[in-house]
Amino acid sequence: MKLVIAIIQPHKLEEVKQELYKADIHLLTVNEVLGHGRQKGITEVYRGVRESGNLLRKIRLEIAINDDFLKPCIDAITHGAHTGETGDGKIFVLPLEECIRIRTNETGHVAIG
Repeated sequence: MKLVIAIIQPHKLEEVKQELYKADIHLLTVNEVLGHGRQKGITEVYRGVRESGNLLRKIRLEIAINDDFLKPCIDAITHGAHTGETGDGKIFVLPLEECIRIRTNETGHVAIG
């Protein structure tokens, strides 16, 4: 089992969701977050003073998947989120020790779905 965390551009969310659905991945959590990567935010001039390091709006997806869905999940996210520009995002893959479905008390890969 793996936990996939992806940080993407907000305007790419619908495309990423459609790609995930095509890959038969329907369970995800979406959060609006703030942050910046190498681009270090936006540089602006405010009252004649240059300011940089502002946080950018991003979308954070969290997807718990079974191991056989890892590659299709990563492929779907990269295909849906790709623009070729700086700030497209990142994907993090972490081992998932346990998953428990509260309603039925099922555990492991069965609980993920």
